[in-house]
Amino acid sequence: MAHIHDMRGKFGKHFCQIVQRIVEHVEKSNLNNSTSIKLALSKMRTSLEYNVPYGKQTRGLSVVGSYYDIMNKKQVNADMEDCIMTLGWAVEMLQASFLVADDVMDQSDTRRGRMCWYRKPEIGLSAVNDALLLESCVFVLLKMSCRDKPFYADLVDLFHGVVLKTELGQSMDMATTENQDREDFSLFTKEHYINTITYKTSYYSFYLPIAVALYVAGHSDELLHAKVCEILVKIGQLFQIQDDYLDCYGDPEVTGKIGTDIEDNKCSWLMVQAIQNADDDQISTLKMCYGRKNNEMIARVKLVYQELNLESIYKTHETKMYEEILRDVEESELEKSIPKSIFLHFLNKIYGRKK
Repeated sequence: MAHIHDMRGKFGKHFCQIVQRIVEHVEKSNLNNSTSIKLALSKMRTSLEYNVPYGKQTRGLSVVGSYYDIMNKKQVNADMEDCIMTLGWAVEMLQASFLVADDVMDQSDTRRGRMCWYRKPEIGLSAVNDALLLESCVFVLLKMSCRDKPFYADLVDLFHGVVLKTELGQSMDMATTENQDREDFSLFTKEHYINTITYKTSYYSFYLPIAVALYVAGHSDELLHAKVCEILVKIGQLFQIQDDYLDCYGDPEVTGKIGTDIEDNKCSWLMVQAIQNADDDQISTLKMCYGRKNNEMIARVKLVYQELNLESIYKTHETKMYEEILRDVEESELEKSIPKSIFLHFLNKIYGRKK
């Protein structure tokens, strides 16, 4: 994907500018310049600076890189460069809002190699409101960067739609984690799993960045977006299956987080595979141990995974999905509107990943 490496430094520096713009925008929109407002804005700034810029920035940079790829060799002026980089950070900010809330719901300890925001003693459950503020900042950025642009309404609709889908996905995800009957495996099905990861991950992580770039480049055709979405959703599904694998088998020093899917009773790819392949004794062990915050029980679940050879099954499945998506890209006939290199960049970046 063109310009990603060249733009990374400039993209990173742009974050400081947009934080200042957001704070100034909110200050100006509030006639009451009291100490209370200043304290709230100070905390909002701290939340932005702690939660937004420390990831790999893949989604935000994909907005920028994809836009330049779609534009090909057409000149991009300073105003549009500022706009597309701001929109890249809007995507990063939206992700941060989801992650802050997700960490509270999953009771996670670390995120991106650092203490989760809600785990900080001075934050606690006020992180829930901070997640909402981060989401609000996304729409402040949209308004600031492109309210006078012809694609503004499309972007607002796009972001609202993706927020709704992601929140529905989170609800599906929590259907098992909040189920008090830990022996109820009725939702540990392939159908429920695919729906969950499609809504929770695929739309915002893979379709959203490319859709933003397409709209800004002037491509608003619904059929085009549907075809692009279909491929990117599959890439997102592969990404989440990898995440589920790494939650159990990844190195926390590399992934930046300690896996909790087993103790949280997650409907993960590994668990769905285990239930499909386990014998009666192994199912009994899973019912007795899965979803329990007990190290010995977690180890017994992992032993069942080992007995079922899930690591090998995963590697075969990852390769199969990669090859299927590769075929979809080659047969897509989208080259006139969007370079295939954009899909291939995503696909090759995640294939075989360790974090």
